[in-house]
Amino acid sequence: MTSTCITYADILKPSGRISSIVYDSMLILAGSILIALSAKIAFPIPFSPVPVTGQTFAVLLTGALLGSRRGVLAVLAYMAEGISGMPVFTGAGAGFAYLMGPTGGYVAGFAAAAGITGLLAEKGWDRNIFTTALAMAAASAAIYLFGVMWLSIYAGSKAISLGLIPFIPGDIIKIALAAIILPAGWKLIRR
Repeated sequence: MTSTCITYADILKPSGRISSIVYDSMLILAGSILIALSAKIAFPIPFSPVPVTGQTFAVLLTGALLGSRRGVLAVLAYMAEGISGMPVFTGAGAGFAYLMGPTGGYVAGFAAAAGITGLLAEKGWDRNIFTTALAMAAASAAIYLFGVMWLSIYAGSKAISLGLIPFIPGDIIKIALAAIILPAGWKLIRR
């Protein structure tokens, strides 16, 4: 691992300033769309206000693929789309009130998670299975830190049992998938 590496998004980045800005803007928009689409993959848990969604996986990949700056901006764009009234949040939710609800902390944690995976990818952590898994686990922990703290306003001491414990098995699967996909992609690129 080197101290500064390129991300997947940097491979095709054009050299001109204007074309580089357009390229980055398109990637940020694409990342926000990926996160919005992944919000449509949602399975409610009967005893929890927090559903299982594809968002966490999309956020982790967005950060790793785009890098820290573009990854965080993609999440912020996603949040701005939802706040502006576009039905991009889980359950076709929209508006600032959605972010003030029980799952708002998880959405806020997405920005931290994208920043973490992006920063670690920039340091080359997405090049092998072990460090990719560590990066994804650290980013997932950030989502839960924000999410469970916010959920505790609504659920009190039950926040961990409602907003963390039921999601660990799914996160292990998501982390394993990312740990396989990202390093495999770099091996293909090297060929």
